[in-house]
Order: sequence, then structure tokens, then C-alpha cells
Amino acid sequence: MTTIVQKGLAPKRLGADHKECTQSVQAVQDALYVLNGKWKLPIIIGLSTGPKRFRELQRVVNGITAKVLSKELKELELNEFVVRNVYTTTPITVEYELTDYSQTLDSIIDALRNWGMQHRARILKKM
Repeated sequence: MTTIVQKGLAPKRLGADHKECTQSVQAVQDALYVLNGKWKLPIIIGLSTGPKRFRELQRVVNGITAKVLSKELKELELNEFVVRNVYTTTPITVEYELTDYSQTLDSIIDALRNWGMQHRARILKKM
């Protein structure tokens, strides 16, 4: 689909000028860098119902390998979205849970979920 827009009549979007545009691009790149990959958001969603042990989380996030889950959890810890709790029980129990900071992603995840459902419906309607 092609849209014809007369010069100067395009709607304003994120950045009104070059500096704002550059700052917007940098902010989005930073966010995507932190949430990069196909597993980080599913892990966060998997932990949204409460703390989980490693294997329990692996079952919730269908298809993820133990190696990848371990790597992703470490990165989520570094970025302060997840905390690893070690309990001195016998045997030792380790649980992962979301931090308060991870709640800053709630509206983003909701927006992505809504957009994903709308996009899927749109594409399926064309089939």
C-alpha cells in the first residue's frame, strides 16, 4: 500500500527536530538492547504470577533450554528486573522473582500484547 503525502504535510511523530529524533532513537535502542531476544519478555511474563524455581520457570516458558534460561536470568538480574533468592533449606532452594522495578514494564507488555493480538487478527483476516 502506498500513501502519497505532500511535502510539509506529514503528521508529526516522535521527534519534532533532529535532536529530539536522535534522542528518541537512542532511548528505543537502549530499551531494545536490555529486552533483546525472544526470551526475556516471556520470562518476565512467566514470573508475573509469583516467584518460581528454575525448572518450574522452564516449564512455564515453553521451549527454552536450561542453558538459555540461565543466561537470560543472569542478564535480567544485571538489569534489575529479576532477583535470585537462595534459601538455606535442605536441599538449598533457589527461586527467581520480579523486582519492583520490573513493574515499569507492565504497560509496555500490555501494549505489546494488545498490538500482537490486533496484528495477528489483521493478518489472519487476509488469509
